[in-house]
Amino acid sequence: MKKNSKIIRKTESGWDGITPKEYKTSGTNFKDITRHSLLGEGEDEHELNMQTRVFRVKEGGYSSLEYHRHPHSVMIVEGKGSMILGDEVHDLNTFDVVYISPETLHQFHADKGAPLSFLCVVDRYRDKPSVPGEKMLDEVMGDSEARRKARL
Repeated sequence: MKKNSKIIRKTESGWDGITPKEYKTSGTNFKDITRHSLLGEGEDEHELNMQTRVFRVKEGGYSSLEYHRHPHSVMIVEGKGSMILGDEVHDLNTFDVVYISPETLHQFHADKGAPLSFLCVVDRYRDKPSVPGEKMLDEVMGDSEARRKARL
């Protein structure tokens, strides 16, 4: 095994050596969500050009409604829920895979009577997320189901 190669073991409460982080440090547009940064942030992981994270959303919680210039690759790894993707709402189940293209509004919801956990892979160096304003929501979503579901 090469010098920086490793295995991070799953535990009952998370992963060995990984401390859950606050999802965000300010704002009220998210609820009951934590982030586990598995790979791509460590000093010994500088070869990786991406970050692998797991987000855990408690039942009734949701991520922030946001968009950015970088794409996301997401796999639902536990539970079920729904998500806003652009101007549509989609149900999500374990092992569903989602591609979020750049500049696409998105928000994950644990709203199906169970927690929701998803694996998210993004570029290591990327832009910060942007939160849409009312004008953008009206332009992108209009009076859709997604607009009524969106939590700001």
